[in-house]
Amino acid sequence: MASTDLRAELECSVCLNIYTDPVNLKCGHNFCWVCINRVLDTQEGSGDYFCPLCRKRFRSRPVLHRNVTLRNIVENCLSVPTDEEESGVVCTYCVDYPVPAVRSCLHCEVSLCDKHLRVHKKSPEHILCDPTLSMESRKCSVHNKILEYYCTEDGTCICVTCRLDGEHRGHQVEMLDEASEKKKETLRYVLSYLLTKREETEKRVQSLQEHRRKVEEEAAGDTERVTVLFRDLRRRLEDLEKRVLREISGRGAADILLDVNTAGNKLHISDDRKMLSWSDRNQKRPETPERFTDYPQVLSSQSFSSGRHYWDVDVGGSLFWRVGMCYPSMDRNILQAGIGKNNKSWGFLRSGSRHFVRHDSKETPLPANVSSKRVRIDLDYEAGRISFYDLCDPIRHLHTFTTTFTEPLHAGLCLCKGCIKICGGN
Repeated sequence: MASTDLRAELECSVCLNIYTDPVNLKCGHNFCWVCINRVLDTQEGSGDYFCPLCRKRFRSRPVLHRNVTLRNIVENCLSVPTDEEESGVVCTYCVDYPVPAVRSCLHCEVSLCDKHLRVHKKSPEHILCDPTLSMESRKCSVHNKILEYYCTEDGTCICVTCRLDGEHRGHQVEMLDEASEKKKETLRYVLSYLLTKREETEKRVQSLQEHRRKVEEEAAGDTERVTVLFRDLRRRLEDLEKRVLREISGRGAADILLDVNTAGNKLHISDDRKMLSWSDRNQKRPETPERFTDYPQVLSSQSFSSGRHYWDVDVGGSLFWRVGMCYPSMDRNILQAGIGKNNKSWGFLRSGSRHFVRHDSKETPLPANVSSKRVRIDLDYEAGRISFYDLCDPIRHLHTFTTTFTEPLHAGLCLCKGCIKICGGN
């Protein structure tokens, strides 16, 4: 009973057989080396490793440690026959009660205990072997004689008749015991070689696992460093954006006045020349080459041929307007006069619920509408930039045109219903 209980304790929970080359995990549970490696291989795809018995999880593939003590216990346990094994082959001559056999005679086809073995004949034809129930397997199936030789040419065991008169006559043969020892020696060499290779492979696997762990740790460190770097870059860019916007906000406003000589006849200009209103009544201004006679548009009196300037417009009084910068040489013809409809003007437009920018008739929709009632036009003549901003808090950049200016620039406004007003400056 005690032996049975011990064997139950020596069973691997994966294959349910006696441990073969037992190893243990950090949680203390033991498994066959082959069994636990197969389990870990199936877990590798998920990137999560755990003990199949207690489910303890590991951050990386666990290193396996050989349990030498448990291996020795297994070997000693297997070397002691159980009651079942002892009763498997009994002495042929002990008829009163079964006595375990210690040897079997292939010639007599009997099994012998110690007492009967001492009186058994010792002549050469009586071949003794370990106790066995399958003596027929040790005899020639053709001549029913004991297999004593090994034919090296055919790789098979033969009897004396096979050697002298049978199909193996004249073949190179060896005594069966000698051939068996040679085979055992070869197998011992192969086993030793394979054990050495397995040890080398295990060391290599452990080395690769350690290298993988280091690479993962280095990758985690690199990820953290890159995250910190980009976080710092974003913070610096945000600070730079705020500084630039503050600089734009603090820059002196250009004093923009509307040039009545360019105003279309549907536009009313205030006395201070800063407010532009739509009028259903024709203003009947005299026709001049500078005037947008049939188009509701006007240019500024001032022109800019150098430096950095900005001007603001309150656009809250209309849903249909255009603001921007224009060359004075732009066409006054009604088809090409609109700000942004030609290559001599750059405009920011609203048409109902749509906001977009336009140059040379090419439109670019803006991803977000203007949230405040005021917009800013910023000019950097030498840099060739015209930028538009929404004057919310904080100021929001909307779009920038970049080119090389070849003429002085005038501020331009266009209106279709309602009113808009130039803000800032005197």
